[in-house]
Amino acid sequence: MAKNSIDDRYSTCARKMEEKVQSIFFQKEMENEPFKTVWQYCVKKIENTENGGEGLTNYHREAICAYTAGPPENLYLTFNNKVRTMRDAYGSSFPFHSLHFWLTTAVQILKKSDKNRCYTTFRRTDAIFTGDLKQEIRLGQFVSTSFESNLAHFGTRTCFNITTCYGADLKSYSEFEDEKEVLIPPYEKFKIIGKTTKIPDCEIVYILKSTGVQSDLNCKLANKCHGDYFLPTLIYAIVTFHLLLNL
Repeated sequence: MAKNSIDDRYSTCARKMEEKVQSIFFQKEMENEPFKTVWQYCVKKIENTENGGEGLTNYHREAICAYTAGPPENLYLTFNNKVRTMRDAYGSSFPFHSLHFWLTTAVQILKKSDKNRCYTTFRRTDAIFTGDLKQEIRLGQFVSTSFESNLAHFGTRTCFNITTCYGADLKSYSEFEDEKEVLIPPYEKFKIIGKTTKIPDCEIVYILKSTGVQSDLNCKLANKCHGDYFLPTLIYAIVTFHLLLNL
């Protein structure tokens, strides 16, 4: 069930987390590459595009742009690897608090604008996936899927037919609008209700159906005291200082 995933969905604490992202995390994370380069590109890009009226802020639009921007930085690859594995570093050395927050809340806003409809979407990959019928899983990261089932250039080894009730249609906000992208958040749960090897252009197809959400980290960072973010760093600095004195 992707136990190491950063799965915060900010339910009941989005405003509080927005304040912490703005005051604590965003400027610090803008010092890091490739995040800085990609985000600056997206700021300039959305200056020349219209907001679709769904209620997204510029930060939300920039987050979608940064996630879907693709080459040469392919920020989404680094970002998703950290989202899958850095649960214990959430609130400290995880380098993408701001992107995670704005992308998560962008998905939620777009979902609400579509009246929370469930979608049937598709995903292809050349990675190997193993799972059993009736097994409940989480994908543990942001997952790009499509309304189109024939995007074979993404892979032919493992395919997914997904009924998602928490993924959002990115519409024209995606950098690749023609891919008709639906973005699924890390906290959505699915049951494997079928699998087949009887299609010509994919070795195996898993059929997934949404069963709800699991957000173990919900609001834990938003509800932390301000000083808690810096305590590990302060302890490290004090220990290092004393070691240097004894050299």
